[in-house]
Amino acid sequence: MAENTTLNATARAGTGKGAARAARRENLVPGIVYGGSEEPTAINMKFNELFKMLKAGGFLSTLLTLKIDGKDQRVICRGVQRDVVKDLPIHVDFLRLSAKSRINLMIPVQFLNEEESAGLKKGGTLVVVRNEVELKVTAGNIPDHLEVDLLEVEIGDTIHMSDITLPEGTRPMITDRDFVIANIGAPKTVDLDDEDEDGAEGEAAPEAEEGAAEE
Repeated sequence: MAENTTLNATARAGTGKGAARAARRENLVPGIVYGGSEEPTAINMKFNELFKMLKAGGFLSTLLTLKIDGKDQRVICRGVQRDVVKDLPIHVDFLRLSAKSRINLMIPVQFLNEEESAGLKKGGTLVVVRNEVELKVTAGNIPDHLEVDLLEVEIGDTIHMSDITLPEGTRPMITDRDFVIANIGAPKTVDLDDEDEDGAEGEAAPEAEEGAAEE
């Protein structure tokens, strides 16, 4: 499951660009929390704490406990605005969630046992069609990733969405077909006819040289 991580924040009294610029001068990142039955709440977060989480990856698919002045709220990030030059976070949007909230998320796919895979050992090639899948998930049961076990997959096999086990209450957003996640392609083969032709041409030269030597 996606890790439930705690991020500390403080309520921000002012709103608008002036308050946001003032927060950034204090090495804080402004943000907003919205959704649910409560009014939107303007917040500030410590830049270093937020930046560390962003660098760790998966921030947009991580269920967060946002601690605002000591009060916990379950949220998920719905957007990170970045400075166009420095590529650093300058504003973050969070959506309030309950354990039963249903949301759409892009979940990464991880491939297991590549080195031990039957098909790959025979020279097959893993062709990844989708390295992430959009799922409808329950906030209290968000998978960190989807797993595809390649151990017994053979050359020519195709892995479909239906081959992946999903957590309870989770489904793919694409429902009209059993779409492909990956397949094991055949190994590249050498054209033997080309080899024979090359070999015949290569042998002709020595015969010609022997004939010239006899003359």
